[in-house]
Amino acid sequence: MKKKLLAGLAALTLALAACGNGATEKPAESDPQDARAEAGHVEQLANGDLQEITASADILPSFLDDKPEDMRMVYQVAGKATDVLEYMPCYCGCGDSAGHKSNMNCFLDEVREDGSVVWDDHGTRCLVCLEIAVKSVQMQQDGKSMQEIRDVIDAEYGNGDYAKPTNTPMPA
Repeated sequence: MKKKLLAGLAALTLALAACGNGATEKPAESDPQDARAEAGHVEQLANGDLQEITASADILPSFLDDKPEDMRMVYQVAGKATDVLEYMPCYCGCGDSAGHKSNMNCFLDEVREDGSVVWDDHGTRCLVCLEIAVKSVQMQQDGKSMQEIRDVIDAEYGNGDYAKPTNTPMPA
């Protein structure tokens, strides 16, 4: 399984340039001044997850500085693949424990109107989160439709061997 994950990461590295800037931007939910919080701000949530703001998806959070290169690559890909990951559920239990809505939230909370990103370190501690992200983006690169990707993820992880999935909307 680890060899498959590493091979997938290598393929994603090559395909990263093709991902483009497909991030889905969400408007800030608070005061616009707060939406432009200074890059580098780190906050620890009640569930223990760290969130850090960077100026864009091209700038990874500092909590990845001591992490393996393959993990940093997954975060880099996730930052550019929010259009896919927002429709993929996570099966690690983070819907209940962290309030996540999709696999995207394991890596980032939001992409703000100004392009800044609120990253989440949850994915640094969870192989299930990493696998789902890698597989989802790989399938997108292979030309699979959003529905096909979702069907594969649900079939593979929804077999009862994993936690309850996040309450993630189906792709349109």
